[in-house]
Amino acid sequence: MEGWQTQVITASASEAATQWQLTVLLPAYNEQKAIIRVLDEIVESLSDGAIQYEILVVDDASTDRTAELAEQYAHTCWQCPVRVIRCPQRRGAGAARKVGVRHARGDVVVMLDADGTYPARSIPDLFRYFPAYDQVNGARTSEQGTLPWLRKPAKWLIRKLACYLTGHKIPDLNTGLKAFKREAMLPWLWVVPDGFSCVTTMTLAFLTNGYAVKYVPVDYRPRIGRSKFHPVKDTMSYLATVLRMVLYFRPLKVFLPLSGLMIAAGVLKSVASFWTTGSMQESDIVVMTAGFMTCMLGLLAEVIVAHHRR
Repeated sequence: MEGWQTQVITASASEAATQWQLTVLLPAYNEQKAIIRVLDEIVESLSDGAIQYEILVVDDASTDRTAELAEQYAHTCWQCPVRVIRCPQRRGAGAARKVGVRHARGDVVVMLDADGTYPARSIPDLFRYFPAYDQVNGARTSEQGTLPWLRKPAKWLIRKLACYLTGHKIPDLNTGLKAFKREAMLPWLWVVPDGFSCVTTMTLAFLTNGYAVKYVPVDYRPRIGRSKFHPVKDTMSYLATVLRMVLYFRPLKVFLPLSGLMIAAGVLKSVASFWTTGSMQESDIVVMTAGFMTCMLGLLAEVIVAHHRR
């Protein structure tokens, strides 16, 4: 491919040398204060020539000079190809990422935020785990976002729920620094929402469908510019994303516990009814029947999911 730096990378000690191409994807919205600094940091981190790469900036209809500055950088950058895609209207961080994945030329896509929070020097650390893994995520070692007193407990609760529902240990559920095989991600773009919970969905889609996922500790810095995070709306979106993804791919994880609770409640209520009245009540039967129906609904959903995977 014209414009690529050419060098062969060793994927692992037991494999023959394999050539991999990397796309560094930068979704951006009103990041004129940080975009040039982030682009410089990416180029500096990959300047040793060990990885052949391109940079793809997807501007989500910024109202400042973000796209203009990125295009100026693309014209002057000689170290690697830099492409800028301007979205005609703002659709959200997830929509920008989906556009970037579809237009990426690399076999592996590395996404990081354009606000300077994730260090670009971590990119080679993530990239070296390919092709053994399908997705490699940067697990943040600190919380530098706004309203940490609200974000930390909310993220902890949602992350624990996701760990239970997926059956995997998840150090950082909504990290914005992630690398993945492009061909593995393309079939699951349909489940990725347009909003902030897009990175959570990308992680859960891989975890619930048997892909090899790894986490690597990375630093996390205060963002440059103003945060676009909405504490209540985005927290609820994260929670809804976890539940929606599990219902898409592992519905029994939700329906079976709920069914068990309802049946157990019906049995306990029946025992109490016998103790007080000497017979079962209609409400006891209703509760237990609802529990059995919930179980049947979960089994039906599981069959549908299994059929869809085929």
